[in-house]
Amino acid sequence: MALYEHTFIARQDLSTAQAEGLIEHFSSVLTDNGGSVSDTEYWGLKTMAYKINKNRKGHYAFMRSDAPSDAVQEMERLMRLHDDVMRVLTVKVEEHEEGPSAVVQAKNARDERGPRRDRGDRGPRRD
Repeated sequence: MALYEHTFIARQDLSTAQAEGLIEHFSSVLTDNGGSVSDTEYWGLKTMAYKINKNRKGHYAFMRSDAPSDAVQEMERLMRLHDDVMRVLTVKVEEHEEGPSAVVQAKNARDERGPRRDRGDRGPRRD
């Protein structure tokens, strides 16, 4: 079996629970067809670079899988038919990276920096 990474974007008017339910649903499609899902990540509601189907935002999700090509083709077919899924990207990889994806690492790095300061925290104004 081959290793794959799947990223998809769901409509913005879904709740977070519904978006995570889509991840579980498509993971079960892979496992039912003889594959296995090693990791799933919900990246959150993000603003897109351009509108897709009149949506400015979308729920981004990421999955790592080890599955036969038939299982991946079936999952992609079901994603294309599903009304809530706007875009799908599947990439075949040589090996899965250990740990969280780059998107989650960047989010964690932002969270560790702490809150942003207000303009009033700068001190007196110099003339």
